[in-house]
Amino acid sequence: MRQILVTGADGQLGRELQRRAWPEGWELVALDRSALDLSDTTAIAAMVASRPWAAVINAAAYTAVDKAESDVVTAWAINALAPAAFGQACAAAGIPLVQVSTDYVFAGDKAGAWEVDDPVAPLGVYGASKLGGELAVRTSGARHAIVRTAWVVSAHGHNFIKTMLRVGAERGHLRVVDDQQGSPTSAADLADALITIACRLADDADDADAPTGIFHFSNAGAVSWAGFAAEIFRQSGLRGGPTATVEPITTADYPTPARRPANSLLSHDAIATAYGIAPRPWQAALGDILDELIGTSA
Repeated sequence: MRQILVTGADGQLGRELQRRAWPEGWELVALDRSALDLSDTTAIAAMVASRPWAAVINAAAYTAVDKAESDVVTAWAINALAPAAFGQACAAAGIPLVQVSTDYVFAGDKAGAWEVDDPVAPLGVYGASKLGGELAVRTSGARHAIVRTAWVVSAHGHNFIKTMLRVGAERGHLRVVDDQQGSPTSAADLADALITIACRLADDADDADAPTGIFHFSNAGAVSWAGFAAEIFRQSGLRGGPTATVEPITTADYPTPARRPANSLLSHDAIATAYGIAPRPWQAALGDILDELIGTSA
């Protein structure tokens, strides 16, 4: 069996990576924070050197965007120094590294979808720390794929879908930001993309032309947070779940410690060209998540 090391086992993405059907001959070793302290770079190096991994997927991150503004050291330790340690260790061992990153590396001030080579300009600590991780991996010497994503949701953990269903059931009316747009991303669909990339990098270990660099993955289609909420309640209602009315508001009406990108749309051109990955519409991915949370529609 060829083993792939995955961090963030208890997160949305880590859980989906463990649930997905991996190709025959591959074995996933998923570690949570109790098994590997990502603030300990020595422990990271020892784990990478502990066996001949076929690849490493760093799916762990400090994702508390608002808290990061006052918890700078921890955010940078997990989001930048840990990827740096993985990159250095993977380079030394000849192991390919897949690093998960975020749309928050961009300022969000572009009209269209962000391309992989567009200028980066993070608005806060979270985005800056994730960009630090990207730069560390890119300069580590490890063969790597950096996969930026956005608006990750699933049937488990803490995410927008579950919050909307819970609050909608309690209140029946919600005020949701309508001037930030993006593409929701199913953690399951993202996991499938990472499996494709990690296995290809491992299989192409001796191929200098194997696709490396930065890629974007989200589900297809654009929507605002308010539009996303409205579709959640529409599909939930079809399944007999919570429904609520959604009142669109502006970002200024809902101030937060950290600034959010107004445009989080990610172009899929690079990942389609390199790996043949074509994300499905976010509405379909949402349906699968609600099937798991509520049940199938009548």
